[in-house]
Amino acid sequence: MGRLTLGTLLLFGCALSSFGDYTNPHWWNGRSTMVHLMDWRWVDIANECETFLAPNGYAGAQVGPANEYNVFDDDRSWMERYGPVSYLLTTRSGNEAAFADMTRRCNAVGVRIYVDVVFNHMTGSGTLGSGGNIADPPNRHYPGVPYTAEHFNPSCNINSWNNAWEIRNCELLGLPDLNQGHEHVRTKIAAFLNHLIDLGVAGFRVDAMKHMWPADLENIWGRLKNLNTAHGFAANSRPFVVGEVIAGYSVANDGFLASDYFPLGTVTEFRYSQEISRVFSGNDLLKWLQSFGEGWGFWPSKYALTFVDNHDNQRDGHVLTYKNGRTYEMATAFHMAWPYGVPRIMSSFNFTHRDQGPPRDAAGNIVAPVFNAAGQCINGWVCEHRWHQIKEMNKFRNVAGNAAVANWWDNGANQIAFSRGNRAFIAFNGQYGIHLSQTLQTGLPAGTYCDIATGVRSGSTCTGGSVVVGADGRANIFLSANVPQGFIAIHADSRL
Repeated sequence: MGRLTLGTLLLFGCALSSFGDYTNPHWWNGRSTMVHLMDWRWVDIANECETFLAPNGYAGAQVGPANEYNVFDDDRSWMERYGPVSYLLTTRSGNEAAFADMTRRCNAVGVRIYVDVVFNHMTGSGTLGSGGNIADPPNRHYPGVPYTAEHFNPSCNINSWNNAWEIRNCELLGLPDLNQGHEHVRTKIAAFLNHLIDLGVAGFRVDAMKHMWPADLENIWGRLKNLNTAHGFAANSRPFVVGEVIAGYSVANDGFLASDYFPLGTVTEFRYSQEISRVFSGNDLLKWLQSFGEGWGFWPSKYALTFVDNHDNQRDGHVLTYKNGRTYEMATAFHMAWPYGVPRIMSSFNFTHRDQGPPRDAAGNIVAPVFNAAGQCINGWVCEHRWHQIKEMNKFRNVAGNAAVANWWDNGANQIAFSRGNRAFIAFNGQYGIHLSQTLQTGLPAGTYCDIATGVRSGSTCTGGSVVVGADGRANIFLSANVPQGFIAIHADSRL
C-alpha cells in the first residue's frame, strides 16, 4: 500500500472538504473536555453522564472497546479487551442493548461517547471470546467475523522501529496483523464502525493507528456513515477520530510522520504527556511553559489529543499519575487552563501491577463505582475526574472558552501566572519552599472571586479562599509553598 508523506499532505489537504473533517468532537457549546472512563460498565457510564459529567460541564467520555475479545484467565487483565475475537458487542461492560442505552442517555444530556476500537489485529491468545465465539490464533481463524488466514498479513516481526514497512505490516507484540488492504477486511471494519455510529457514538479512539497504512484507513473512512442525527448530531457530521500514534516525530526516528494521519483525524500527542510530567516533576522550569504546545514543536493544536497520562503510559512509571497527588493535580490544572489541543482527563482504577484489571466481584464481574459523602470513589475506582481541583478546572476551561492567553508573569523560575483574556486567571507555585507573594494583573473585572482550587462559590460566600481584584484588574496573590493545591484559580463564574 502507498502512504501519505509530507510531500503529499498539502495536496491531500485540498481534498479534505470532500473527504470530511474528523477533528470536530461535536461538543455542546460551553463544554470542552472528555474523560476516559477506563473499563466502566455501560450502565454506570450512563448514570455518570446524567448525574456528574453533564452537571459539571464535561463534554464527552471515551469508553472501552465495545466488541468481543478474548478472556485471558482468572486475573482478567485490562489488556484482554485489546485482543478482538469478533465485532459482536458483548463485553464485560455490557451487551449491545446496554451500550445503546448508554449512548442514548449520554447524548441526551450533551455528553458525547467515543469508543475505543481495535482492528489493527486480532487476539493472539485464548480460544474463547467474551460473547461465546471461539478463536484459533495459530491458524488465523476467527469464525465470529469471519476472518481466515487469507485476511492477515504474512507473519513477521517488527525488528526495526525505524522501518515504516515493518511497523505497518508486521505483528505488534506478536498479534495477528489484519490486512486492511483486503476488501473483505475493509468491509467488515467499516460495517463494525457504522454499527457503532448507528448506535449514537460521536467518534472513535483508534488503537495502534500507526501500525496501519494511511491509504487503507482513508478507504475505510470513505465508507463510514455520517453521525446519527437521531442522537442530536448535525446533518452531514463526520465522526471524531483520535488515532493512537506513539512517536512519529521525525522520519529519522520512525520512518514516518504522525502528520501522515492528520487527514484521518487527531492523533495522540504523547510528547505533551511526557513534557508536562517532566516539568511539574521539577525536571524543568515552569517559566518555559509560556510557549507550551506548538512552540515546543508539538503537532498543530487542531490535530493533537492531549493528556497528562493515559491507560498505557500511567503504568510505565515515566509520567505523573493519580499516585503523585499534588503534582498530578497541578499538571492537570495547567492542562485545563492552557489552550492547546483536544483535552482528555484520565479516570483510572487502582492498580499495583501493570496487568491488573478493573475492580471486580468474586465472580469476576466488573463492579459499579461506589461514592462517599464527598462524591469520591472508594471501592477501587480512582475517578480523577471527580477530584475537586480537576472538576473545577474543567469548569475553568469552559468559562475561559476561546479567550487567548494574556498577562503572563513568571519569576524567572518556577512561579508562573497568566489570564485567559478577561475570563479567567491562574497562578502556580512550583518553587518548593518559597512562597509566591506578588501583585499581579489578572485581566478580570473588579470584584471578589472564589479560589476554585480550595473551594467554590456558594451564594454570597466562598467555601475556600478568595481573591480581591481591584479596579485596575490587579490583585495581591499569595500562594504558600506548603499549600496542598499548589495553584490558585479564579474565573468569571466564581465572582461573588
